[in-house]
Amino acid sequence: MGLSIGLHFIMSLNPIALRMRIRAYIGLFSDTAGYGGKRPDTASATNFSALPSGKGCKYTGQAVGALPIRIMSVGKKRSQGVQLVVDDYIQRLKLYCSVEDVHIKNNPKNASDWRAQVDHEDSAVMDLIRSDDWVVLLDERGKDIGSMQMAELIGGAGNTGASRLLFCVGGPYGHGKHMRERANISIKLSSMVLNHQIAILVLVEQLYRSWTILKGQNYHR
Repeated sequence: MGLSIGLHFIMSLNPIALRMRIRAYIGLFSDTAGYGGKRPDTASATNFSALPSGKGCKYTGQAVGALPIRIMSVGKKRSQGVQLVVDDYIQRLKLYCSVEDVHIKNNPKNASDWRAQVDHEDSAVMDLIRSDDWVVLLDERGKDIGSMQMAELIGGAGNTGASRLLFCVGGPYGHGKHMRERANISIKLSSMVLNHQIAILVLVEQLYRSWTILKGQNYHR
């Protein structure tokens, strides 16, 4: 079943069946993580190459600084079913840290050329980024990391000098030049191209999974 066909199918289900289907779908990607003044110290970021996949997270069980998380996504309005599950995971995440879910309308100036659309979306996102944000770009060309490494990213973010952890999901044509230059790190959620709404679901599930790893809880096993 293709991604677009699968998405239309799960959106046709009742809310309870929808939650079960979407969480099962997210499980396909649960071993991967990624998919759009003075800057925080990039050199203090997690060294992913030093952490073999599946070998654990060095911050598990330790007291880590719970930086506020802001999720910024560019795209069309989410379906009711997707938003339901996103809100569910965000409520769970709020047990560990402050979370904002910011949605930015794609093609905000109704440009006819896709390059102009990307530039307009780029400006809209950049206007919402602070100088002390630590910016994680979700991009299909980004670093391929696992769930343990995602947990390390979150656990180590407090050592970067940032006051907030920002995850950015781009629009249909990807991220603009300024966002790519501003990002502290780029990661991908999957080696496959994901529908925008599926990417958001995978991201919020992985953020919650990361915190359960950091806390040594059983959700991720």
